[in-house]
This record gives sequence, structure tokens and C-alpha cells, in this order.
Amino acid sequence: MPRPRTLARTWRSPTPTGPSNVTLPPKPLLCALLVAACAQPPTLPAQTDSFPAADGEILITHFVGASVQLEYLDLVIHVDPWGRGDYADAKSADVILITDTPADHLDPELISQLRTSGTTVIVPADPEDARDEGGAERLRQVVGADVMNNGESVELDVQPDGTFDITIEAVAMYDLIPGAPFHARGEGNGYIVTLGGVRIYLSGVTECTPEVQAIRDVDIAFMPMNLPNGRMPPAAAAECVKGLDPKVVYPYHYREQPIDVFVDALRGGPIEVRVRDWYPAN
Repeated sequence: MPRPRTLARTWRSPTPTGPSNVTLPPKPLLCALLVAACAQPPTLPAQTDSFPAADGEILITHFVGASVQLEYLDLVIHVDPWGRGDYADAKSADVILITDTPADHLDPELISQLRTSGTTVIVPADPEDARDEGGAERLRQVVGADVMNNGESVELDVQPDGTFDITIEAVAMYDLIPGAPFHARGEGNGYIVTLGGVRIYLSGVTECTPEVQAIRDVDIAFMPMNLPNGRMPPAAAAECVKGLDPKVVYPYHYREQPIDVFVDALRGGPIEVRVRDWYPAN
């Protein structure tokens, strides 16, 4: 078990600053704490990609649905961890980011297995502001979490000299087309995470809102589909990505959507599309 560490936090709204670089020792793998998550069949094997950054590489591991692990040197960030993924080789978290309150985004049991006493857990709402009682109860189970509001940013310091190592920005995540279920503005967050000069946008479940359209200088983007009532079908998601203009995009949260429509809409352009398997067999 790694020695827990506490990250110093500086909250800002709404303008973030960029990170500096980190040099920290490697962290051992976490598996012993994940017996419950590892034992839930069926699960989807984890898949990992690497990207160059200022002082090393960023590793991005894709689990299931919208669940992602980011690693930069010794720093580990989990986004929307969900027990339907295979977390046997997952690492303990320095930071856990939650975009929304349904069970496939907010899994209190898995969060408790990934966190240590020094883990920063960021959620998008207090229990009393949750969309429904199920979400409120899940939020109540994540004791000691910090609420981040749309438009806020936080700088997390992992070095003793006071240098800011990573920046996290909360982007509004909501629906434009009415209908149930409805993601209202202010209930959820997308996040822009800056590691080693690389900006990674994890959208959560959102339409292409004005806040999303205003995002600039993103290197890697995760873009959702599978929103009911005609929200963000593959063609609309592809158009939204063209406006963001990342170097690499991962379509996620797509379930039964025809992913080839998304790929074809971006084919031949400057944006690299990386398709991964986000859903286990039933």
C-alpha cells in the first residue's frame, strides 16, 4: 500500500493557469483492495495508450462507459470509476473526478477501494442538489468529497516548493434538448485536466453547449454519444469535435450508437480518432 499524501489545493474561478512539471517516484499497483470490483463479471479488460508530455509520458487507461485512469509520472487520476470495468491492475488514486451522479458515473464502493486517506475526490454537486434520491444517496456515501462548480478551476500541488503541478477546470455539462432523463445546467461537470502541458477534456454526458464550444487548445478530447431524445448522435458529436479541434479524440459513452458514422465524419481531417471498446459483453 503506498504512503498516502495530501495534495495542497488552490481553488480559482473561472480562469486557470497551466501546470509545471512533476518528478516523483513510481507508485505500486493496486489490486489487493479491489477484490470486490475484480469479482464482478462481466468486466471489460483495461486498455492503455501513451502520450508524450513535458517530463515524461501520460498514460490513459480506458475501462468502461466513461471510466478513465490518467497517469503522469507519479500522479494518478481516476474519472468516473465504475465496477463494470476490470480494475485488477488499477492504481490507487491521488485524485478522483466525478462528472455526474448516476451509478455508471458515481460508484461509491469502487471509489472507496481506489482512494487513500490523501485522495482528493471532486464531485459536481452536494447531495441536496442531486437530480434524484439515488444520486443524493450515492453522494452521501462519498464522505469528504469536494464540490466543484461549473467554471471553477483547482490547482493541485504535489511538490514541497509550492509549484502547481496540475490544473483541473470544471466545464458545464448539460442538455439542450428537453426530455427525460434531463441533465440540467449546474448538475454535472466535464473536466479539463492539464498534465505536463497536455490539456485533456473529459466531457461527461453533455450536448455541444456554448461552454463546450468555447473550449480552446485541447490536445485530447473524450466525446460522448448515447444521450436520449436525439441529443448528441454520432454526426452531431463529430461536428462538436471539429469545433474543439483536438489532436486526438476518443468517442465514449456511446453504447449502441453507430460509431462508424462518427469516424466517417472525421475521416481525412486533422483530428485522429481512436475507437476503443467501452462496453463488456452482456
